[in-house]
Amino acid sequence: MDNSKIEELINNMTIEEKLAQMTQLSPVFFGVEPDIDLTGPMEELNISPADLPNIGSTLNYFGAEKLIHLQKEYTEKNPHHIPLLFMADVIHGYKTIFPIPLAMSCSFNPENYKNASAVAASESSASGIHLTFSPMSDLVRDPRWGRVMESPGEDPYLNCIMTEAAVQGFQGDDPKQKGKIASCIKHFAGYGASEGGRDYNWVELSENTLRQFYLPSYKAALDAGAKMVMTSFNVINGVPSSANKKLFQDILRNEWKFNGCTISDFAAVDETIINGLSANSEEAAKNSIEAGVDIEMMSTHYINCGKQLVEDGKLSMELIDRAVRNILNLKNDLGLFENPFKDADPEEEKRLHLCKHHRELARQAARQSAVLLKNNGLLPLKPGTKIGIAGPFADSTDTSGGWALAADRNTSSLSLALQERGFSVVTAMSGPLGSMEDQIFDIEDQTPQAEKAFADCDLILAAVGENPRDTGEACSRAYLRLSPNQEKLIRKMKEAGKPVVTVVFSGRPLELKPILPYTDALLQAWFLGTESASGLTDILSGDYNPSGRLAMSFPQTVGQIPVYYNHYRTGRPYYGQKDHYVSKYLDCPNEPLFPFGYGLSYSHVEYSDFSVRCEEGNVSAEITVTNNSSVSTLETVQLYIHDCVASVVRPVKELKGFQQEELKPGEKKTVRFKITKDMLKFYNQKLEYVFEPGEFEIMIGKNSQDVNTKRIWIN
Repeated sequence: MDNSKIEELINNMTIEEKLAQMTQLSPVFFGVEPDIDLTGPMEELNISPADLPNIGSTLNYFGAEKLIHLQKEYTEKNPHHIPLLFMADVIHGYKTIFPIPLAMSCSFNPENYKNASAVAASESSASGIHLTFSPMSDLVRDPRWGRVMESPGEDPYLNCIMTEAAVQGFQGDDPKQKGKIASCIKHFAGYGASEGGRDYNWVELSENTLRQFYLPSYKAALDAGAKMVMTSFNVINGVPSSANKKLFQDILRNEWKFNGCTISDFAAVDETIINGLSANSEEAAKNSIEAGVDIEMMSTHYINCGKQLVEDGKLSMELIDRAVRNILNLKNDLGLFENPFKDADPEEEKRLHLCKHHRELARQAARQSAVLLKNNGLLPLKPGTKIGIAGPFADSTDTSGGWALAADRNTSSLSLALQERGFSVVTAMSGPLGSMEDQIFDIEDQTPQAEKAFADCDLILAAVGENPRDTGEACSRAYLRLSPNQEKLIRKMKEAGKPVVTVVFSGRPLELKPILPYTDALLQAWFLGTESASGLTDILSGDYNPSGRLAMSFPQTVGQIPVYYNHYRTGRPYYGQKDHYVSKYLDCPNEPLFPFGYGLSYSHVEYSDFSVRCEEGNVSAEITVTNNSSVSTLETVQLYIHDCVASVVRPVKELKGFQQEELKPGEKKTVRFKITKDMLKFYNQKLEYVFEPGEFEIMIGKNSQDVNTKRIWIN
């Protein structure tokens, strides 16, 4: 449909029809579950059955046959035959589940996120989905916040790279193409900085910090072509995001020139009343429409109050038309006017869901996303090893992580996968860990029985962590240690004289310092999706040399949080000196337990011959990496830069590039980075994005702490 027909359609619509297009309701309101009495919910939202044929979109309804049926009914009843838009939370997989986004970012391989998104798009589009509420690119520094599992991590550069890859995977060159869906970047803006790590909480950010650290990844998504932007739940500068003109008009529309569609998060327009910004329903509708929020998700202030606001002269009809235009253009970009069912096909569902190729890609992502944090030579496991495996994730098939809404549980567990790989396995104390939501905070203590069962085992594998239901939205935690009986299991097995391998399943960095003395090898497994068991077994057995690197720092203790690598240097920095009046803790190091970019492998890679050159204004840095081991490895060489003196204080270091190099045993390679002035720009006191000549520290190394450093003047 061309633009003139879109305009003709808008001109022919009543204001009631337009406001309904600007409203998103759950599929239950469309009568998809006939046994549910909708009288109460309809009255609560103040909508009538007559409104339903004009509602513009729905969310989280799955299955080709069901969506085809609903679309047919809807378009027949809609007076203009405008198709319904099906949106869903397809975050890190649909049926084939990939590692949680934080874990995929630890692979430092954007192809994994692109593959995950492409697979999710093909599988979900075959089931009738048109748009996903993904990727979430909120920068995160506080692991108490449950939604760190959905984020690419704590670094702006890595977040941009991963976010861009996700959008490309979902949308391809054109979301209208078969097997592609539109993507929605979220949550705009700064949601990852929720105070105290508590979900839905306030955010306090200076504009410099917002622009320097938090906004770049949203911009990267839009530059990659993301079709939609979702509001965040938080308040910025005293104004809820869903009513924030500074964010959605000044920055998003005017500065960034975004002409796509925007949507509130779930009932977020309604929450402007609870926040105290809007006094009533009329003000909630007016504030959010004027801010530029096109679609109101799961509340009905637009449809209830919009007409009266226009008639009273309190709201411009032009703003209503602009929002409807954005919505109809999105539907048109997806080709829904020509084919309202798009790719929905029951036969394609059978062919694509959990197909061999998709599972192979998921397995590759799984083994590249796990991070080896400690190894005293115990890994990889030697053939013929008799393993005693304990802990709540020994036999668990619930290792996909949050937001796997349409997926079934995995078909394999870690204990089963190890047996299939030829290891002798004995299990004990492997009962499930309940959810804190159900007031279950620990596993049953069966350490005496486990010690007895494991008497003749060569080593103990403790599969521990947190319940997947305790990560994600509304899953903030004040304490990040493993439960007491999980820590006790590890400690008792070590005290019994057994070597201990600890595998940690979680959606966030946990406080692992208490178990470090009692574990000989520590593998951060995250939640790795459908191929979790096979991917981890590839690593444990030595079939794959671990290559993951942390995308988020691990704290020594909760009291350090937020702890992140790209911080500013205080005026009284602590370098280990004995001075009293310096910035330090009395009872804990300043540094994280494991820093951003950290990760071990089964190889030893040496860095040497580091040099920085500036020739005719062109700056480059290079270093030689040598695999001094008998095992091939994938090494992630990381480039960091520090602007030593500037018109505003700059971070002590910032990731500006990385390269992954395959190194065969004994192989040596030279890795080169080109350093451009664009890489050195920042926001000055006037919030201008500038480059300032001066002295810079150029750093290349294995992680954000282990680097080689040289200073150079750059004009």
